[in-house]
Parts: sequence; C-alpha cells; structure tokens
Amino acid sequence: MLEVTAHNHLKNFFREASSLWPHNLTLSRFVARSLRRRDNAVIQLELGSQDFWWPGVLIPLSLDPSSSVLVLSAKQQHRLLTIELPRLRKKGFHLACWEGPQPPSGGQAWILNYLSLVEAYKAGNLQGKQLLIPEAELLNQRLRDAMCLRVNRENWEELRRAHPSADTALLNLYERISRRLFSHASRIDAQVRMDLTEIIALRDLIGLFSCSPSPWPDVVALDSENWASWATLDHKTLNWTWSLQLIEPLKHLKELFLANSVIFLTGRIKNNLFFSQLESIQFPVQVNVTLGGPILQEPISLFAPKRQPLPNTEVYSQHLLEQSRRLVLGLSGLTIVLLDDDQLRYQLTSGLASDFGTRVLHEELLPESNGVVSCRWSWWLDHQHQLPVPEQLIIGLLPLASLEDPLISAMVESLKKQGRDWFRELLLPEALRLLSGAVAPIRGNHGRLAILDGRLRSRSWGEQVFRTLEPWTPLQRLLPS
Repeated sequence: MLEVTAHNHLKNFFREASSLWPHNLTLSRFVARSLRRRDNAVIQLELGSQDFWWPGVLIPLSLDPSSSVLVLSAKQQHRLLTIELPRLRKKGFHLACWEGPQPPSGGQAWILNYLSLVEAYKAGNLQGKQLLIPEAELLNQRLRDAMCLRVNRENWEELRRAHPSADTALLNLYERISRRLFSHASRIDAQVRMDLTEIIALRDLIGLFSCSPSPWPDVVALDSENWASWATLDHKTLNWTWSLQLIEPLKHLKELFLANSVIFLTGRIKNNLFFSQLESIQFPVQVNVTLGGPILQEPISLFAPKRQPLPNTEVYSQHLLEQSRRLVLGLSGLTIVLLDDDQLRYQLTSGLASDFGTRVLHEELLPESNGVVSCRWSWWLDHQHQLPVPEQLIIGLLPLASLEDPLISAMVESLKKQGRDWFRELLLPEALRLLSGAVAPIRGNHGRLAILDGRLRSRSWGEQVFRTLEPWTPLQRLLPS
C-alpha cells in the first residue's frame, strides 16, 4: 500500500539525520492513505511544527503525484522550490512538479497559487484532481485576497475611452462618488465603505455594451449582497481605489471543494471557526486527526495584572506607556510591542523613544540586541522569521478586529442577518488565531508575555485567551533579568 511505502521511504530519508518534528512518519501515513482512498481529510498540526512537516507531505506525493494539486501561498512556493525540493533530491527522492496555468499531462504534481486555483476551476481544469492545502485555517482569507477586485482612476479612464457615448455620464458618476467619499472621510487617507448601488448605476450605463476592459465585466456581474465594497482615499491626489471582496469566498466556490477530494493541513484548531466554514458548504470530512507538537512545550511567563484600565478610558495610553517602560527596563533581549491602533502605537513608540533612545524602532528589521520594535500584529506575523527571537512580547491591545474596517463591518452585518453571534463566531476566533501565531516564537526561549489590555480580566471571553496561551505560568512581579 502507498502508506507503507511512504513510511519506509521516510524512514530512509531521516536515517542520516533525525527529524526536528517527531510526527512526520505518522503524517506521511495519513497523507498517503488519503491520497490512495481520495478521502477528505483535515490534519491538524500542533504549534511548534512550523515548516518541519514538509517531508511527511512531499514523499507520499513523490510516489503518486499524478492527480495531485498542491495549493500554496507565495511564501510556501518559494520554500518548496528553494529548500524542500533540493533537500529531497539530495536524498534521492524526486517529486515531479508542474507550475503552468494548464494542467500537466505527464503525471506531475500541479503547483498552484490561490488565484491560479480559482482560474483553473473556472476553466474546468480541476476535474478528477485531489487538492492538498497547507495552512488551511487561512483558506478563506487567501481566497478572498486572490479574488479581490480593485478599480483605480486609470480603470475609469479606460472605461470612458472604451465607451465614448457614455463618457459624460461616466465622468459625472465618478465625480459624484468622489465628492461623497471625501465628504464622509473621518480622517486623512481613510477607508470609506461604498454603497453597492454604484454597481447598479454602472450596469445601467454599460450593461448594453458588448465588451468592456478588465475588471469591469467582473464588477458589473457580481452579486452585490455577497461582496464588501469600500474605497481607499488618497487626499494628496484626491484619487481613490475601489476594492471589492467576497464576504464568504468558500460559499462562492462551494462546488470547487465538493467536486474534488481535499486534504487540509491546519494549525491546531482551538476554536471551531474553520470547521464552521466547512460546515457552511456541507463539506464532508472523512478523516480528522491531530498530530502533536514538540514532545515538551515550554510554558511562557505571563504578566497580566488585574484591574488594568479598559482601552476606551482616558488613562489607557498613559497606562500603556508606564507599564511598557517597566517591562523594558532591565531587559537584556529584544522586545516586540504589538498594537494595531495607529494613533496609540505612534504615541507609545514616541514615549518609549524618549526614554530608551535609538533602541526603539517602528517596524524595522535591524534592532539592537536589547532593542524595542513597535509594530502592528500583521507586520510581526509577516516578519518574525527575519528577526531574532524576542525575549519579550508586549501586547498593547488584543487583536480584535475593528468594526471600522469595511470588510469586517460587512462580514458582521452578514452574520447579524443570519442571527449568529458575530463576536464569538468571527472576531474572537480570528483574534485567538493571531495570538497563537504571534506568541509561538517565544516558546522554548523562556520568553515573557505581557498583556496590558484590561479586557483580558474584565470580559468573560478572557478565559478563552488564557486557554489559547497554555501552557503558561503567571508572573506576579517584574524583576530585572
């Protein structure tokens, strides 16, 4: 059987050097079994597996690549081509890969990014294929980003040139929308939610024409109820970019996933967000397993004082500065400060710089050994592999998405219409996922985590945050290292 062969090959692969992750043999058997039986599988990997799982996936694929489609992000594809495939070749294993837009004809594994996946589905090129998707907990987000429609001023100009008979009407529509957007902006270069009635007006104007330049056919054809729409303003040029994203892309592509067998690799799911997304399209899961992380996972030291002020109080910014100053004092290693609120982050960074000088940086990659890097959550998650492992993480605000974000606002409205709990089904699970990824680097480094958000202790959902952070030990007092 394929799983036995894959198991034996992987043992030979690791004969010269032990695996940094002890579960690759088990993973290879599950992947090989699902490839052979064409099962729908969800394989959950514990925190700490990082990129150690690749051999357990690639060796079964190298034995039977013919109908497989490996769906990867740009970062994953770079790692596959520059690290994992050369590593396989050195050990005598050869995985035949195909990267073209058309399906392979020679029995290779087909490598696709998320946009190419959607295009291959629309072209009917995925029939009989088996999809393998790592980091599947990000599936909805990556599909949403890949299918995003963006319209800028140049696109409007192209549309006017393509339809000169509608030129005046299009110009008047553009100017009317521009005046309304800039008059409703709450700050410089804001994102302003757009009423999708503009799409109806566009349909009336250009719907009778046989051909329009990209992306206009997609814009006028979309179902406005299922899309979030907003404009990103540029006050310097008085231009704006119109963005449209699907609220629930998995539902939009339901037939893609129901028509093909799929193997999902995910980080360990401590909430039901991913499974609820699969249930929303009635996706049948035949195999659901969890593979453990490192044999020993070191607890982190957690500093989360009681009776901290809430973020909406006047004293909160001063509280952040005073506690952050205490946390940085006497620490010999790198500190990362996580805070998404731009105004609070700039204010806190400035205050810390007045105390610690050039040690304090804002979203830069070359800190001093005892430096302080202040950044957004997304910046830290994207760049943590490029920085030294920090000795300390300071969380100024938990990563609960703001309802001022047009996409989040649209998603919340959609859940409200369905009578669902938008906070516990959307905002909280996403925040817990971000928290797990942000904290992962300090595990095993005897790192310290400080949470200065008063909601952790004052809200009932704070217990879920504590459970997500396990294992941890409480830190009652701050002492110099």
